[in-house]
Formats: sequence, C-alpha cells, structure tokens
Amino acid sequence: MKIALIRQRYNPFGGAERFVARAAAALAAEGAGVTVFARDWQGGGEVRAVRCDPFYVGRVWRDWSFARAACAATARERFDLVQSHERLACCDIYRAGDGVHRQWLENRSRALGPLARLAQALGPYHRYVLAAERRLFASPRLRAVICNSRMVRDDIRRHFGLAEEKLRVIYNGVDTEAFHPRVRDEFRTPMRARLGIAPDAPVLLFVGSGFERKGVARLVTALARMATPEARLVVVGKDKAEARCAAMARRLGVAGRVHFAGGQQDVRPWYGLADAFALPTLYDPFPNAALEALACGLPVVTSPESGAAELVETGANGHVCDALDIPAIARACDAALALGRDPAARAAARRAAEPLDIASMAKELLALYRSLASG
Repeated sequence: MKIALIRQRYNPFGGAERFVARAAAALAAEGAGVTVFARDWQGGGEVRAVRCDPFYVGRVWRDWSFARAACAATARERFDLVQSHERLACCDIYRAGDGVHRQWLENRSRALGPLARLAQALGPYHRYVLAAERRLFASPRLRAVICNSRMVRDDIRRHFGLAEEKLRVIYNGVDTEAFHPRVRDEFRTPMRARLGIAPDAPVLLFVGSGFERKGVARLVTALARMATPEARLVVVGKDKAEARCAAMARRLGVAGRVHFAGGQQDVRPWYGLADAFALPTLYDPFPNAALEALACGLPVVTSPESGAAELVETGANGHVCDALDIPAIARACDAALALGRDPAARAAARRAAEPLDIASMAKELLALYRSLASG
C-alpha cells in the first residue's frame, strides 16, 4: 500500500510533527510505503521525503503556495491514499490534528478585547484558513477524517455537518517505553540539581509552544496565587512570548520560582523532574505533551477545550478547569501537586496512557487505510 502524508512545517519540538514522524515510521514498519510531502523533513528512517518548498512572503502566501505545490506533487504519483495534515481539498483522508480553526477563533475571542476581536475577524490569514477549512470539508474527494479526540469529532460535526461514518477517532500514540514512570528515578535528582531546585520542592511542568494559546501567562499568574508557596513552574518550549511571561513573573514576585528552559529535543528528563503537568489551554485538539506526561505518571491539569481532558479523571489522575479562571487554575495546580505525591495517583495517570501506544495507533490507522483502499 502506498500512502502519501502531507505536512507543511517541520518543527522538531512540535507535537503534530512528532505524530507524523511516529506514524510514518510505524506504518513503514508494517509494510506500507510512506512518502512525506513537506517544506522540510527530518524524519529519516524508511520514510521517503519529497520537498515542496515554493517561494512565499507572509502566512497567506505560504499556506496557499504549499497547498498548490503539495496537491500537484501528489497528483504526479500513484498513491492508494493521500492523507493531509493541512487543510487541503486534494486528500482522501484529513487528519484534524490542528482541530477546527473556527472553534479555535471562538475560544480565543473569550480572551480578547473588542478591538482585538474585530482585528481577528478581519484578519486575512484567518479568513484564508476558514475558507480552506470550508473547501476541505465540502470536498467530494474526502472519504475520512481522523479526529484525535472526541472533542474534535464533535466540533467538526457541529460546524460542518459531516456524516458520522466519515469521522474516525484515533488518539495520538505515545512511546510508552520511552515515556515511562521510570524517568522519575532516572532524572529527578540530576535535573533538579542542575536547576537549583530542592529535592522535595513541588514542581509543575509545562511543555509546548504557542504560549498564548496554551496558557503560560495564566500559569505564571496562578503560581502567584497558589496555596503552595514553595511550588516551582518549569516551562519547556520556544516561543516569542517568553520575555513577556518572564517580565510578568518578575512583576508578580515569582521570578525565582519560574524556570524557562527553551525548546528541548529530549523532553523525558523534564517529565522526570516534575510532580505534575499543567496545560490550561484555550484550545488543543489533543496535546502530545499531556499524553507523554500521563505516560510518565504525572497528574495533568488541563481545560475542557483540550482533547486530553478525555483522559483525565478529576481527583484521580488530574483536574480539569476553565482556561481563563485563574483562581481555579491555582486550585487545580495545588491539587495536582498533591496527587503527584501519591503513588496511586501516579499509577492512575500511567494507566490512562497505556492503551494509547504507537503500535495501537498504527494498527488503527492501517485498519482504516485498508478499509478505504478496498472500498
């Protein structure tokens, strides 16, 4: 079976890109011939890569030019199935890993003032993405949509009215051997010594880019209100908003308890040093970082607008709270840190992730591909 995967941007720290790399390698191991079409690809292994990198200036031209190039490139070869991770109408399967842009804009509007909401509504990039999204879901070629959470499935059904049989929920896969509670034993002591954090200090971890959407500023504000005054926050990820968040920490008097680590190729040591994971996101279809945290035995704090909330059992392996409710975030983080000291809670976190290993994800994807190829 020959499968084309389309993903425009490669960010070595990005969750979507890690999914594509894992899925492509797992599918190749099962005997599927996989070709990735991207502006740049560093996956390697058994996966063939085709570069589609036309010239552009600005975000609208960037996405439009890549869409034209990728659709033309896949049309020149014979593939059994073309799966896009971008909003392109030339695919048989769309993986909605970025969720529903219309829903993201609705959620984001809650955090914006009137002028910012108007600018968002009139912004040419958002208008382009919304139009591309409409064309994609109206495409007669589209045979299946892979939704990485029930939340995304329900958003697509509500906004675009797709038939139930086209919407397949297949959660992201995690390497349950690499991301394992043993990282606590391996990395906790040396990583804390490296950062100057006491062995018994409660540590919250955030992993991701997109600080505005995922709530780093809200986490910093919540840290100042927590009932655990010795708690630390470690932020792993590269984002232009880091300087602004660091300045906020200084204003709130918590700069000495917030550590900005930047982007990291290997995030396992950072899960190992932490007691709980926090992601108060305005919108996240299914964050790989939250799944990795659960696999490492960390209780998770997230929002109802996160697909990861579907794996959180409040009070057992984490807490779910409104992304804009700072007092609620502070309370949830206090409670999650308490859970992080409980072996039973750490075991419950691990159990939530165990069924979602990469082999299971690949098996579900292959079953979907075979059903479509034979249909």
